[in-house]
Amino acid sequence: MTLDEVRGIVQGGESPQVELKRSTGQRSAAARSICGMLNGRGGHVLFGVTDDGDIVGQEVSDSTRQDIARELSQIEPQVVLDPEIVPIEGDRAVIVISVPGDRTGPYTYDGRPYVRQGPTTRQMEQETYEQRLVENRDPRRRWEARPASNIGVGDLHASEITRTISAAIDRGRMEEPGTRDPEDLLRGLGLMRDGQVLNAAVVLFGEDRLFMPDYPQCLLRMARFRGTTKSEFEDNRQVRGNAFKLFQQAQRFLREHLPIASEVRSDEMEREDAPLYPMEALREALANALCHRDYGLQGGSIGVAIFDDRLEITNTGTLPPGITIEELTEPHTSQIRNDLIADTFYRRGIIEQWGRGTVKMVELTEEAGLVPPEFQERGGEIVVRFRPVHYVPPTRIEHDLSDLQREILKVLATTGETSLSDVLEALDDVPRRTVQDNLQTLRSLDLVELEGRGRGAQWQLADGE
Repeated sequence: MTLDEVRGIVQGGESPQVELKRSTGQRSAAARSICGMLNGRGGHVLFGVTDDGDIVGQEVSDSTRQDIARELSQIEPQVVLDPEIVPIEGDRAVIVISVPGDRTGPYTYDGRPYVRQGPTTRQMEQETYEQRLVENRDPRRRWEARPASNIGVGDLHASEITRTISAAIDRGRMEEPGTRDPEDLLRGLGLMRDGQVLNAAVVLFGEDRLFMPDYPQCLLRMARFRGTTKSEFEDNRQVRGNAFKLFQQAQRFLREHLPIASEVRSDEMEREDAPLYPMEALREALANALCHRDYGLQGGSIGVAIFDDRLEITNTGTLPPGITIEELTEPHTSQIRNDLIADTFYRRGIIEQWGRGTVKMVELTEEAGLVPPEFQERGGEIVVRFRPVHYVPPTRIEHDLSDLQREILKVLATTGETSLSDVLEALDDVPRRTVQDNLQTLRSLDLVELEGRGRGAQWQLADGE
């Protein structure tokens, strides 16, 4: 590594992948960070650099190297880390330890596991550590890879299995197997072992009758709420079934209830209508939830909730170990909880590349002119929240708003300060008195304001709307 490369690493400051230490006197703290990076995406630990990023270096002797080696020897399982010495001036140098990511792990230092959380290192929770031990050292013990009790190939949708194989062949993601026998196809997908159907196969292809009472977590909850809270429903549905059925039902619900945003293009006379949220981004969020959720929680579910001001897609569970909320909006290592389910979704063409789902959501919403989605861990579930860039008139304040009142709000949101004459022209054939009465109603609800008097009076949305 060159000094210029060191400067490039230091330039961005401390992060989940960069830890700066002034000297090897802080080697114990550095070893904890190295352990955290091994349990995550890897990174670099540098000795001879201050917290502010000043490259000051330090003297490096044989004793210095031995001290570092002793510290690193306390990391288990053993991993080879070769410190690099980068001279800066005189007899001073920077010591760089490059830490590989995507390790099997989990790793411990001095008997304790650590993870990186932003630019800091903290001890890994015991439950997470035990889960990683099970998942990383014996993948067959993951919930999706366990045999499904008392379920055979005849309990699965044969047509859905062959449809998946055909889609995979068409996309070049599987070679022609030369058979359409469901049992042979399941083995080829890794969904059978020792003659037994795995839980992943039930989640993907199970008949509807299987999901109660044995697989209650294969549940999709969908709701369209009135207003911005969960106090009142416009529509509320629950569907049980395999992952492909839930994926299709969720998209159908979104198409039925997705708000429409209208705008008048400057170069055209007609108003252009489009869904308020890009369907491709919502489709990506649904696929991500179905692939990454914790199916081991029998009380879990996938959720779709549409409010006047936002849309939320939720799935039960927490983020996979080694991934933080902050990392979801940037390229990150794929930590898949359900490899078999995700691989089948990939072969089917529903997801295009592992580890890019959340990044793709950000790209698609930005292309549509929306703010990026928000990601949140909340009460044992992961939430993806989409917000519109266009104004969305509420359906309910103190009482229901009429269609005309909502249309008036849309006009004011598009035009800004507007005269009564301009509002009348935009609404087309609505009596003047009717519009005036509805404007006054909206004004009494603090949704609109009137500035000025007489011919110069201008209507506009109230502050905060």
